[in-house]
Amino acid sequence: MATYKGIDVSKWQGVIDWKKVKKSGIQFAMLRATSYINKDTQFERNYKAAKAVGLPVGVYHYSYAKTTTQAKQEAKALLKVLKGKHIDFPVYFDIEDEVHMRLSKATCTAITKAFCDVLEKAGYWVGVYSFDSFFTSKLDKDVQQRYVIWCAAVSGKPKHCKTYQMHQYSWKGRVSGIRGDVDMNVSTVWYPTLVKKAHKNGY
Repeated sequence: MATYKGIDVSKWQGVIDWKKVKKSGIQFAMLRATSYINKDTQFERNYKAAKAVGLPVGVYHYSYAKTTTQAKQEAKALLKVLKGKHIDFPVYFDIEDEVHMRLSKATCTAITKAFCDVLEKAGYWVGVYSFDSFFTSKLDKDVQQRYVIWCAAVSGKPKHCKTYQMHQYSWKGRVSGIRGDVDMNVSTVWYPTLVKKAHKNGY
């Protein structure tokens, strides 16, 4: 099975030299676009610079939503940020915060579906990101069947999450062009071809 090497970044990586990143062999980048209803301060720069060197990008939204109403508000905030952009990989709902650990499985599932529903209706290919055990402790199993999954597991392959297309396998990667640690990922699906073919994500 072919695999593709990627990273995910946010404002915490500062100013990135995307030419060096691409030259190092990275094949795609996941960019944090928003958290809560706020745009990541490096998103616009990361998007333009990664695209300029021909690196396919996906995006993720870090959620703090505790209700489906809040999840929909977060989704609408993300849509404003994505307007006019072409996103090559799916748009992921990142649900992992400690606020979610205090919620029930049913509530976390409802929040996830509420967010994803808004994005899907707007023409985006959506997915769900979280850490391995969250997919069984806080999300109904149909989430893994309904959406594409990006799973974090840094001590080996995911054990709880049975269906995933992207695996975040390290939080301490080193890549030329980025100061300090960066999250490393591998995808078994080359989404740019599929996204364009499906006319999703602004294409």
